[in-house]
Amino acid sequence: MDFTPQQAILELGDPFYDRVAAARFPQTILRFRNDRAAAQVGLDTLSDAEWIAHFGRFEPLKGSLPTPLALRYHGHQFRVYNPEIGDGRGFLFAQMRDSGGRLIDLGTKGSGQTPYSRFGDGRLTLKGGVREILATEMLEALGVETSRTFSLIETGEELHRGDEPSPTRAAVLVRMSHGHIRIGTFQRLAHLGDRDALAQLTGYVLRHYYGEQPGEDAPARLLGHVVRRTARMAGRFMAAGFVHGVLNSDNINVTGESFDYGPWRFAPFWEMGFTAAYFDHAGLYAFGRQPEAIYWDAMQLAIALRPIAEEEPLIEAMEGFAETYRQEVTAALLWRLGVAPRGTPADRVLAETLEKALATTLAPLDEFFFEAFGGNLPAHYGEAFDDLRSQLAHYAPRKPRDHAYWSGTPCSMLIDEVEAIWAAIAERDDWAPLNAKVAAIRNMAEALA
Repeated sequence: MDFTPQQAILELGDPFYDRVAAARFPQTILRFRNDRAAAQVGLDTLSDAEWIAHFGRFEPLKGSLPTPLALRYHGHQFRVYNPEIGDGRGFLFAQMRDSGGRLIDLGTKGSGQTPYSRFGDGRLTLKGGVREILATEMLEALGVETSRTFSLIETGEELHRGDEPSPTRAAVLVRMSHGHIRIGTFQRLAHLGDRDALAQLTGYVLRHYYGEQPGEDAPARLLGHVVRRTARMAGRFMAAGFVHGVLNSDNINVTGESFDYGPWRFAPFWEMGFTAAYFDHAGLYAFGRQPEAIYWDAMQLAIALRPIAEEEPLIEAMEGFAETYRQEVTAALLWRLGVAPRGTPADRVLAETLEKALATTLAPLDEFFFEAFGGNLPAHYGEAFDDLRSQLAHYAPRKPRDHAYWSGTPCSMLIDEVEAIWAAIAERDDWAPLNAKVAAIRNMAEALA
């Protein structure tokens, strides 16, 4: 498709962002370019030199934003309100339309300091960039709507970090996402008491991300959309066995698209208390608490919208979260199990039976879903799976196991493999394991699609 630049964010005006400049890097070594994603926005024909110019030195894309914008927002971080945040090591670089006509943002991570960097250096470790590639590729393959890692460029700087061996290599990452607006963007305006700006932002999101015109019921309609989308995200996280690690309200996009991957992990088992962040001592964002955490964040949007909306419609919108979540986790589990839904209450019973069996036995998740795809449980899954096996007898496979993927071994993304992929880069500058893993994930995605 042809590149279709946009400047929609500019209609919001200066109170919503700060114009900033990217850092100047000693080097710009291209390490990853996502041509599959680039093809969807008409940028796959860029040469490597052009790619580096735009996504390493941040020369503007013609017709898109003339200068990068650091967006302003607040948010609850581990349930503590923080008005001192915003885009601190990233910015919105460009907007465009994708092949489906959606408004798409290209945002950065590690592109330098902004007015919201506080005491940070505005940089990203190369390891952090590699980890984001792995997270986004795996989540996309497992059916989770996620930002996509668009570009990773090593910058030739040495960074010092307290939570990993230092000095370590630096990089700048570009992520492609369906919107850069967070729940925390609304929270900031409510905190400031700016009713007009709240209404303006509500209209912007409805028009550009939901294809609707604002009206008297705009806040409640927006909240309803966000509740449904975030409930879907929560359900798909669970079916993927994914633990985001930091589900703060500034990390929740109002399109319900997962993004911002720091201390993420894929759970080896259906273990509700499994955590990803070493600093999450109370397990607030543990695997099994993610639906609750995401609901709590959606509630913060409802509270932020209260100055421009009646209470009852907002309450009604929030009440839809639990049922939507249950529908979404059911659909996602059946999809990953490889069976076609029947569209009856039996679907939910099947999903709940599956969850119970996995939690009781702590069967390895990746191995289980690989072996059980299509609904035929191998004999070594014993008594704890008897109820599931009998229910599956009434389900048809949603697609045959005729892809070459099914003749191999399950593709997983557990922490030991992530560390091994990084070790090859850190110790030998060997990028082959990363490239091979991305290819393997995409091969799995073809088999599951």
